[in-house]
Amino acid sequence: MSQYPTPPIAPQHPIRIEIHNDVLIDPYFWLRDRTDPAVVAYLEAENAYMTAILEPTATLQADLYQEMRARIQQTDLSVPDQLGDYFYYQRTVDDQQYPIYCRKYKNLAAPEEILLDQNQLAVGQPYCGIGNFKISPDQQLLAYSLDSAGDETYTLYIKDLTSGILLSDQAPNTYYGLEWANDNRTLFYTRLDEAKRAYKLFRHQLGDDPTHDPLVYHEKDQRFNVTLQKSKSRAYFLITLDSAMTSEVWFIPADQPLTPPQVIEPRQQGIEYSVTHHDNRFFMTTNDQARNFRVMTTPVNAPGKANWQEFIPHRATVMVNGAEAFSRHLVVVEREGGLRQLRVIDLATNQDHRIDFPDAIYTYSLNHNPEFATQQLRFTYSSPVTPETVYDYDMDKATLTIKKRKEILGNYDPSLYQTARLWATAADGAQVPISVVHRKDVKVGEPHPLLLSGYGAYGVSYDLGFNANTLSLLDRGFVVATAHIRGGGELGRPWYDDGKLLNKKNTFTDFIACAEHLIAQGYTVPQKLVIRGRSAGGLLMGAVTNLRPDLFAGVIAGVPFVDVINTMLDPSIPLTVTEFEEWGNPVDQQFYAYMKSYSPYDNLAATDYPTILATAGLNDPRVQYWEPAKWVAKLRAVKTDKNHLLLKTNMAAGHGGASGRYDYLHEIAFEYAFILGVISQ
Repeated sequence: MSQYPTPPIAPQHPIRIEIHNDVLIDPYFWLRDRTDPAVVAYLEAENAYMTAILEPTATLQADLYQEMRARIQQTDLSVPDQLGDYFYYQRTVDDQQYPIYCRKYKNLAAPEEILLDQNQLAVGQPYCGIGNFKISPDQQLLAYSLDSAGDETYTLYIKDLTSGILLSDQAPNTYYGLEWANDNRTLFYTRLDEAKRAYKLFRHQLGDDPTHDPLVYHEKDQRFNVTLQKSKSRAYFLITLDSAMTSEVWFIPADQPLTPPQVIEPRQQGIEYSVTHHDNRFFMTTNDQARNFRVMTTPVNAPGKANWQEFIPHRATVMVNGAEAFSRHLVVVEREGGLRQLRVIDLATNQDHRIDFPDAIYTYSLNHNPEFATQQLRFTYSSPVTPETVYDYDMDKATLTIKKRKEILGNYDPSLYQTARLWATAADGAQVPISVVHRKDVKVGEPHPLLLSGYGAYGVSYDLGFNANTLSLLDRGFVVATAHIRGGGELGRPWYDDGKLLNKKNTFTDFIACAEHLIAQGYTVPQKLVIRGRSAGGLLMGAVTNLRPDLFAGVIAGVPFVDVINTMLDPSIPLTVTEFEEWGNPVDQQFYAYMKSYSPYDNLAATDYPTILATAGLNDPRVQYWEPAKWVAKLRAVKTDKNHLLLKTNMAAGHGGASGRYDYLHEIAFEYAFILGVISQ
C-alpha cells in the first residue's frame, strides 16, 4: 500500500496515583472498563487499523495457513490408553475443529463408543474449551467441564455413558480440579472466587442439588490456590494448597469420601512439597533443606515431617521436578544441564537408571499412564527435528517401543535441519543457554532472519520440541532460537530465584545478552531479528524493547503483562495476590521502586521503537486485555518513529487465543506474515 490509514488515537483521561510519596499519572486507566462503549469502540478501531495495515499480507497469510494445514494428518487417532477393560482415545476428522473422545471395549477391533464430540458442543459457541474429563471408576459415568468464553471458568456436567443422557447435576463456576470417589457416586471439585482463584473444594453426591454441596475445604489465604488430584493407586485424594513459594498437602481416602481431610505436614513459609502414594507410604518431592529438591518418604498413618526419611538426596547440579509412583517403580522427573531427564527406580531393589534420549536438544511429557500396576511407562518425546513420538518404556527391561510418531505430511526430511546449543555471557557473567534450529544450508556467518523467543518466569522451563508450523519459517531461511533465561527453571531452582522478585531484571539483561551473542556469532543482524514472547514473556518483550529498541527489527508481545504496578496494586484482579511472591508487592516501597524501574508501561520513552504487534483477549483472566491496550495507546503517543504499532484483540477468547485447531492455525499464519513483513521492510 502506498499510503497507510491513520492509527486510532486513544483519548487521555489522566488519573493520579500516589504511593510512597511518588506520583504516577495514568492517562489510559479508563480502558479498564469493558462495559464502556468507548472502550469497545477503541478496541474495534485498533482491530480495524491492524487489519488495514496487514491487508497486503492477506495472500501470504492464506498461503501460510494452507502450508501449515497441509502438514497435518487431518483425520488422525491418538494412541489408545487402556484402563481396565476399555481403551480410550481421541480422534480428529478433516475439516472439524475439535477432537472426538471415544473408547472401545476389551479390544481395538470392537465397535467404537463416542463419549463426547467437542465439535457438537462447540456449535453456536465462539469458544469451546474442555477443562476436565474424568471417567468414573466403574467407567459408566463421565464428568467433564466446559468453558464457552475463554475465561477459564467452567461448568461441570455429568453424562451417563450407558444411556447417553446428561444428568441434572450441573455446577457453574468450577475450575480444573475434579475427581471421582471409588463409590462411583461422589465427586470432588473446586470453585473460583471473584479473583478467579480456586479457593474452595466441594463434595457432590449424584442426584443432589449442587447449590447445597458440602464444603470440604476453604483456603482463605489469597496467595494460595486449591488443586486436586487422585493418586495413581486410586487410594487417596490429594488436596494441594500452594503459593509461589509454599505448599501444603491434605489427603482423603478415596474409599471413604466422607472422611475429613488430613494434613500431611502443615505449611511453612518457603517450604514446598508434592506427594505421590505407594502402598503404606507417601513419596514427597520437597525443597526442605534442598534448594534443588530431594525425595522423601513418610508413612501414611503418621505422615508428619518428624517421620520423613530421605529417599533421593539433594544434588547441587540436578533439579528434581517431581515423582510418580507405580506399583513396582518410582519415576522421577529431573533436570540436569538444562535438559529434562527421566529416572526409573525399582522399588524392590532400589536400583535405578535413566532413560537415554538421542537428541542434543529435546523435551518430553509423561502421558496419562492411568494404570498403577504396570511396568509400562508411556511418554511423548520430541526435539526440534523429531516429530512427537509416543513411546512405551518397559521399566523392567529398560526397552523402548514406538507406539506412534506423528506424521508430518509434505515429505518432511529431518536430515535437512540441524540444532545447536549455544551459551551467551550475561551482564554479570552467568552463562545463558540458547537453543537454535535452522536448515543445514543456512550458513552461519551470513546473517539470516532470526526469530528469538523467551519467557523467563515462574520457574517454567522453555523446552524446545518439534513444531511443524516452524517449518514455514525455517524453509524460508530463518534461524529459530529460544533464550533459556533466568526466571525459568532450565538450570535448577537457583536459575529461577535469580530471575524473580528483586532479581527480575536479570531476565531482561539475559535476553539481551542472548540476542547480542546471536548477532556476534553471525546468525543475524538487528535489521533481521524479530523477538516474541507471551504473557510473562510479553513483559519480557516490553522490558527489553524499552532497554534496547535499537537491537530488534520487530516485536510480538502476546497477551503481555506490561502494566506491572497498576496490576499488582489491585488485589481484585485475578492472580494479583497469588503473584506477590513472584513479582513482589508494590505496597512495599522497595518492591515498588524496583517494579517502577522496569515496568514496560511506566518506562516508555520518546524514542524510536521497532515494529510491534501486541495481542490481547477480551475474556483473558490471566492478563487483562487493558494491559496491552493501554501499552499500545501510550506507546503510540510517545514514540518518535514511523514503524507500525498494531494491537489485535480477540473479542471472543481469552489467554490462550482461539480454541479450534484451524482457528489457531489462522492465528499462527497471521503472526508469521507479520514477521515476514518486518524482515522484508
